[in-house]
Amino acid sequence: MKPGRAILRWRAKARRFLAKDALPAAQRSMVVARHFADEAAVALLGHDFEERVRRVPVHVQGGGGVDPFGFDLATAKYAVAGAAFFHRVYFRTEVHDIARVPHGRVLLVANHSGQLPFDGMVIGAAMFFDAEPPRVIRSMVEKWTQTMPFVGTFFQRLGQVVGVPENARRLLEQGEAVMVFPEGARGISKPFRERYRMTDFGLGFMRLALETDTPVVPVAVVGAEEQYINLGNSERLAKMLGTPVFPLIPQWLGPGTQLPLPTKYRLYFGEPLYFDGDPDDEDAAIEEKVGVVRAAIEAMIARGLRERTGIFR
Repeated sequence: MKPGRAILRWRAKARRFLAKDALPAAQRSMVVARHFADEAAVALLGHDFEERVRRVPVHVQGGGGVDPFGFDLATAKYAVAGAAFFHRVYFRTEVHDIARVPHGRVLLVANHSGQLPFDGMVIGAAMFFDAEPPRVIRSMVEKWTQTMPFVGTFFQRLGQVVGVPENARRLLEQGEAVMVFPEGARGISKPFRERYRMTDFGLGFMRLALETDTPVVPVAVVGAEEQYINLGNSERLAKMLGTPVFPLIPQWLGPGTQLPLPTKYRLYFGEPLYFDGDPDDEDAAIEEKVGVVRAAIEAMIARGLRERTGIFR
């Protein structure tokens, strides 16, 4: 048989095999894969994900679908889906008393830890998936984050804003839930030896609560402190990179070990606290009110540490 004829016959057999066996098998595999993907999406996001997205209030001006601070619900929707994985699967978060968060404007004030802001992401996921009605929280971020390429714009699209009083005041006037970490960078970058010891709180959130007559809900996060082991902070490297701190974390140096450890998160939402007084009062008077919030968070942290049987369960 001539080589050319043999090649033609082989091609014909190959086409018959593809048409009769391979393609139908591949199509069946795609159907099965799509089914499992749909099941996984429902398990992760819930049957009512799109309905919950539609119920999130967005104060859009103009026809661009973006609010005055740059928040874009279409972009945030995908970030929420990603956060659901960490909230429900990776960190296996337990959420306690989230129904205590009142409707309307509110300041969520939490302890901060974990080197990277997974704690804020998980609180945000809980407010979307576990609260009723679902809400997108607006976090106050450090000014220096806006100097990082692409990061500033990305944060804006997710609803995060630079933590200055003017921005927070406008958001609260819109009836938003505003997330505040009064420890700031000092809290999130604590060395491992100082875990669950809160640093000093800033006073700005309390002055804002008094000025806008906004309730404060204390929030405690247990589990984030152990996700990265910080041996200390390098002031020299932080100064070189223009960041407030530079944590020394061996975990970030190994191949494929950059993700946080899959510790178990526990979120505790306290009773709303209402304060009266002059927002321009002396620091000593404001510190007394801030101390009430701090004590509530400390009590919930202590409860979480008592209740857990290990950092991974």
